[in-house]
Amino acid sequence: MHRLLFVFALPLLAQSPAELLRDPAVRAAMDAAVRNEPQILDLQVHICEIPAPPFKEEARGRELARLFNQLGLQDVRTDKVGNVIGVRPGKTPHPNLVFAAHLDTVFPEGTSVKVTRDGDEMKGPGIGDDCRGLAVMLGVIRALNEGRVETRGTITFVADVGEEGLGDLRGMKSLFFDSLKGQIDRFISVDGIGLGITNTGVGSNRYKVIFKGPGGHSYGAFGMANPIQAMGRAIAKIDAIRVPAQPKTTFNVGRVGGGTSVNAIPYEAWMEVDMRSADPASLKEVDASFNAAVKEAVAEENARWNNRGAVSASAELVGVRPAGQTPKDSPIVQTALAVSRAMKIEEALREGSTDANVPMNLGIPAITISGGGAGTGAHSLNETFNAKDSWRGTQRALLLAIAASEGGW
Repeated sequence: MHRLLFVFALPLLAQSPAELLRDPAVRAAMDAAVRNEPQILDLQVHICEIPAPPFKEEARGRELARLFNQLGLQDVRTDKVGNVIGVRPGKTPHPNLVFAAHLDTVFPEGTSVKVTRDGDEMKGPGIGDDCRGLAVMLGVIRALNEGRVETRGTITFVADVGEEGLGDLRGMKSLFFDSLKGQIDRFISVDGIGLGITNTGVGSNRYKVIFKGPGGHSYGAFGMANPIQAMGRAIAKIDAIRVPAQPKTTFNVGRVGGGTSVNAIPYEAWMEVDMRSADPASLKEVDASFNAAVKEAVAEENARWNNRGAVSASAELVGVRPAGQTPKDSPIVQTALAVSRAMKIEEALREGSTDANVPMNLGIPAITISGGGAGTGAHSLNETFNAKDSWRGTQRALLLAIAASEGGW
């Protein structure tokens, strides 16, 4: 069984992306990426038609494990949270580059995941986010094999769980704090469409707030405090929170629920709230304002009804995505930009909330790239992916994987 080991050796001189493109094996791999793109698109559809709802990614994970084995990766296994891991050894165990794409979608169990195709256009839930990332990852492995590329360092490929919604990056947290703890030197994830490079990780705090009271008949018990009305007061106060434009800081009440009948004072109501910022201090400030708004709303609702049937609220933190940043002048970002220049791709650096948040927060060189192609409607039932020139995304990911596995940083 192949195992990753720590080896301390003199650093190897890294080649630039432009120099790598003159290597016959790399050139053969780049040609293979273009030649194989029709099959990669078929895989993108195939993967997408395997349901992977939040916290239930097992079926799609089993298929990725099968494909990893089929492509010859070593030590293919599934860790305790569901991440599928496979290793392509290099000349040396380090640097160990983790190259990842996420298995899960935002769509609940029972959602139809049938993909329709019309020429270059594909339509289906998750077809871009992140079936495209998974397909590109498989395309990179296949192209490396066909080009017979031997990378300097090892590349560990990961199809991870829990990137979306309340998955709370549990796959990445498990990878860095358990499954591959201390073994990851560099990290790249492929997520979504286009040719973007994300080097700033937007952090988020997510809460579920439950408002409770005794409830009662809407007529007979009129005059009691009302949990839904308390929640309404809280939402209005949250809406009035002032946040800075820079660094961009946001809040959102995303889901609400509660009550039993139109003619009953509810005994319970709930809401889920998301707040985000790439700046930890700004995120902390909006978090404090949110918690103050909830407390004030409960106090005002109880005072309005003279504390008759008083309501209470509990705010449970259900998700934390750490903020982080890989500096623009860091080797991994400069390598990604050099790859884009070598391929005549013009792309500005971006910020976002992705799997790379975890390693960024830990100070491990990390970025997220998009997988090529174009499209609309991410996170919607009408999500589309246009495959025109999508091979550029596969090629860019391939060259970046090779370049990032070089030594010398």
